[in-house]
Amino acid sequence: MTTMSAAPPLFLLPLADRSGASAGLLLACAEGDAGDWPLDALQALAAGGPCFYRLPCAAAPALQQAGWQALPAGAVARLDDGLDRDLPPAIAWLEGDWYLAPPPKPIGQQAASRALALRLVQLVNADADNHEIEAVLRQDPTLSYHLLRLVNSLGVGGGRRVSSFSQAILILGRQQLRRWLNLMLFASRADDPRASMLLSRAALRAHAMELLARCAGLNRTDQDQAFMAGMFSLLGALFGLALDELLQPLVISDAVRAALLARDGELGALLALVEQAERGDFAALSAGLAALQIDVNDYNRCIADATLWMQGVAAGAGRSHA
Repeated sequence: MTTMSAAPPLFLLPLADRSGASAGLLLACAEGDAGDWPLDALQALAAGGPCFYRLPCAAAPALQQAGWQALPAGAVARLDDGLDRDLPPAIAWLEGDWYLAPPPKPIGQQAASRALALRLVQLVNADADNHEIEAVLRQDPTLSYHLLRLVNSLGVGGGRRVSSFSQAILILGRQQLRRWLNLMLFASRADDPRASMLLSRAALRAHAMELLARCAGLNRTDQDQAFMAGMFSLLGALFGLALDELLQPLVISDAVRAALLARDGELGALLALVEQAERGDFAALSAGLAALQIDVNDYNRCIADATLWMQGVAAGAGRSHA
C-alpha cells in the first residue's frame, strides 16, 4: 500500500547550454523540504555535471550540501518554439520544450539518413536477422559509430570495449541490443541541433518507466516494454512525423501501442505519470502514484537513478558539460 512521506515528489529536467547540448539538470518539485530524498544519488548527479534548483526552495540547504546550486534567474531562458541562436550574452542555460518542435524537412543526404534510421527501427523491432540489421548500419557509418559509442558508454560489455556490431550482438544479446539500437537513433542525428536533448529526454523517460514498472509490481517483460514505450513516445518528435504513422509498420505489442497512442493500460498510466512530472503537475503526479500504489520515496529513487543512467548515456554520446 502507498504510505505517506514527508518528502514531495521530484523530477530532474535536462538543461541545455547555449548551443542546445544537454549539459545540466534542473530540479522541479512540489513545495516541501528534502525529507527522504535520495541525497546520495543527487550528490552523484552533481558530481557528473552542473545541477540547479530554483529559488525559493525549502530544500536548498540539503541540496547545497549535495553540490547543487541556485539557478541564477538572469542566466536561463525558456524556449518552446525552437532553438534561438541570438540570445543575450548573460544566458547560459536553456529550458523549455524547444527540442520537441518539428525538425526542418530533410533534403538530400539528410533524407536518405532518416530513411535508413526508420528502416533500422522496423528491422530491430521485427527481430530481423543480424545480417539485415548490419547491412543497414553499413550504409550509414554514423549509425554504427553512435551505436558502439553508446554501448561502451556505461560499460555494458563488462569492462570489454565493444568494437564491432557482431561483438555487440554476442555480448549484449538480442533483447539488449534492440534497446541500444533504438536509443542510438536519438544520438545519431548530427544534422539535428535537437538530438542531444532528445536523447536525454528519451533515455530518462525510458529508464524511469522501466524502474517505475518494477515498483508497480510488473514483471520483467512488462518492465522491458515500459522502457520501449518511454523511448518510442518521442519518435514522433525525432522524425517530425505523426506517432501513429511511425508505429504502423513496427512490430510492437498491443500494450505498448495502446500506451503510446491512448495512454491506456498499466504502461499508459506510467507514461502519463512521467509526462505529468515533466510538466510539473505534481498534484496529478501524486494522485497517479497513489493509484499505482507506488510510494513517493520509491518514485523519487527511481527518478534519481534513471537520471543518473541518462547522465551516463548522454556523456557517452558526446555531451560536454558547460
